[in-house]
Amino acid sequence: MEDAVVSLLMVAFAMGLQCCLGHLDDPDSCSPSQSLPSPAHKYKKAPNTLWQRYLNNIEEGLKEYLPCPKDDFTSCYKELIDADLSIFQEGITRDMLNSAKVLGTRYQIVGGKLYRQGRCVFPARCQGIEHFILQVVDRLPDSEFVVNDYDWPKVPLHHTPVPVFSFSKTGEYLDILYPAWSFWAGGPAISLYPTGLGRPVDAWDEHRASLSAAAEKWPWRKKKSQGFFRGSRTSSERDPLVLLSRTEPELVAAAYTKNQAWKSEADTLGADPAPEISLEDHCEYKYLFNFRGVAASFRFRHLFLCKSLVIHVGNEWTEFFYPLLRPWVHYLPLPSYPTQEQIIDILEFAKEFDKEVEEIANRGREVIWEHLRPKDITTYWEELLRSYSKLLNFKPSLLPNMTRIS
Repeated sequence: MEDAVVSLLMVAFAMGLQCCLGHLDDPDSCSPSQSLPSPAHKYKKAPNTLWQRYLNNIEEGLKEYLPCPKDDFTSCYKELIDADLSIFQEGITRDMLNSAKVLGTRYQIVGGKLYRQGRCVFPARCQGIEHFILQVVDRLPDSEFVVNDYDWPKVPLHHTPVPVFSFSKTGEYLDILYPAWSFWAGGPAISLYPTGLGRPVDAWDEHRASLSAAAEKWPWRKKKSQGFFRGSRTSSERDPLVLLSRTEPELVAAAYTKNQAWKSEADTLGADPAPEISLEDHCEYKYLFNFRGVAASFRFRHLFLCKSLVIHVGNEWTEFFYPLLRPWVHYLPLPSYPTQEQIIDILEFAKEFDKEVEEIANRGREVIWEHLRPKDITTYWEELLRSYSKLLNFKPSLLPNMTRIS
């Protein structure tokens, strides 16, 4: 018995010696650890044809992508405005606006002054909308329009078209997109932003500065190579990522926080609610996940400024600036309701192709930094209302019970 054991040990030693002699140029290649998958690549598939498809998608995306010139509003945004208004090319009638008024807040511009009808349901949201219009109202033509300040769009695709402005929509709606109120005020309220994302202390211009500073604090080489998400459970679409974080915490750091609807741990998948994390602290991580909320997520635009790779889940919802961003060029896409396997694949791809995804992160940040400035928001409102007003087939006159906004 002892002779047999000794023989086996000698064979094993000889095989190991042969391995090392055959790889003198790479002594680590016969390290005992090479027989086990390293934690960073334990999910890796070989040959990974999926990763090659990802690389092909990046290459094709870059070939087709035409960057938007800085300070050229027409090439950046005019096409979207024209597309949203195209259904009204035969004109917008008074009857259309009377039908639309129950779907939002009615505004008028008369004699270079802004008026609103009735009490605003969400005062901070109206403030965020009115802030940008007031900057250009004195050079706009007389107009009348209805703004939806709820989260969900109002005019389904198969509905009789009526002009309603909404901040986001899917392809199933005919609403006219406008820049969300949260660029100035009225964003979601959490403990970190108790008055809501926006003024008095957290408007878009201030977040641009604070997120840029956080990106400098956490350059790419210092970021944690983990996927990251922190938010409430507004949709079960987020569940696979959060559950993956519990089994593979070295790969993903994702957890649910409380929201207004939270009643028990069942609302956070059986775990205690996680503490909320500032947008600036997101910048510590390389891979940032974005999911839709009730509608499009206000988080999306902020994530790019971290100079982290944005992984965007689903493509149904859009805001006015989304067409500037291309999958595989500015972010990595995942389908709606991704599986854990799909999440693992995209993260392991990002780890394997670090240089390529860092370039994607930098391109995404550049688009948001160069083309989503406060002055771009103001210009969008001006061009939207100017183009819209040309379609009115009546001359607006001041209606009863209108309140001047100044």
